[in-house]
Amino acid sequence: MKSTPLAKAALILILVFALFAGLYFAKPFLVPFALAAILSMLFLPISRKLEKRGVHKAIASLCCILLLLTVFAGIIGLVSWQVTTLMEDKAKLERQVKKGITSLQKTIDKKLGVAPKEQEEIITKQTESSGGIGGTILLSFTSIIVDSILMLVYIFFLMLTRSHIKQAILRMVPEQRKQKTEQVITDSTNIAQKYLSGLGAMIFCLWVMYGIGFSIVGVKNAVFFAVLCGLLEIIPFLGNLLGTTITILMAVAQGGDVTMVLGIVIVYALVQFLQGNVLEPLIVGAEVNINALSTIIVLVIGDLLWGIPGVILAIPLLGITKVICDNVEGLKPIGFLIGQEKKARKPNKLIEKVKGWFK
Repeated sequence: MKSTPLAKAALILILVFALFAGLYFAKPFLVPFALAAILSMLFLPISRKLEKRGVHKAIASLCCILLLLTVFAGIIGLVSWQVTTLMEDKAKLERQVKKGITSLQKTIDKKLGVAPKEQEEIITKQTESSGGIGGTILLSFTSIIVDSILMLVYIFFLMLTRSHIKQAILRMVPEQRKQKTEQVITDSTNIAQKYLSGLGAMIFCLWVMYGIGFSIVGVKNAVFFAVLCGLLEIIPFLGNLLGTTITILMAVAQGGDVTMVLGIVIVYALVQFLQGNVLEPLIVGAEVNINALSTIIVLVIGDLLWGIPGVILAIPLLGITKVICDNVEGLKPIGFLIGQEKKARKPNKLIEKVKGWFK
């Protein structure tokens, strides 16, 4: 009995919902594993270089993990140092925050007729009903520590057994498709490597540009806010805007005037211009060839399913999905839908000249 188009469409919808449900409920396992898989792809070239020099594969994998821990420790140390400096003005900051809260309470009282005491009671009830902020923070911190340890363990074993995993995948496909499958594996690995390495270089450039700009404007603890804006680049579209908004709010809380706020906005606009027209074409290029609509959709889905880790993983995972779709005959229309429309464009002379310097 032949299935009707309506039955096929219903089956596809059921499969899609089952896939999303599985991703959502398997979050405790999939998030650290997916992060580990992407990071192991990033460190694969380093591991290979060490192995070519006679280093055992297990030692090379450990060296990559130590490098990752060193980078994270450096970032945490830099942020902690700047937070300590920021806390030196704690008393002044608290006065400014209290002043702002009082002004906001008065505005709510005038506009909505809710007295300040009633506002405080509502906030207290919400805090008590949520089980206390302290307990939530402690639970979240414990979960992050456990997931981080799991992620490091996954990275080690994924890098150690990568050849075995590759051979297992190749055994699942017919002989005539093994060469193409091997190319898909290579392309998927390259996509993750180039995206993450480009993102790292982009974050470093943003640290430098925001640091210089905020220092010229006169923002206190400019390095801290530059690091914050750079790190938030891992959230596409909204990261830089969120970091700049926090910088403006903190600058006002520290006693900054309208001129400083305007300066921060100008710095943000200049950095965005340089990032979009110089840095992205130079550093990132078109390695993850995904259109804007697909990017936004996958970011929203990633946030709904896995939260912040989902937003971070969304683009590299979608890039890998596109590589797979482009190489499977029945999925090529999906790959075309995800990708960008190819247009014949003249190469940017400035970008090509700068690239030539690095070559």
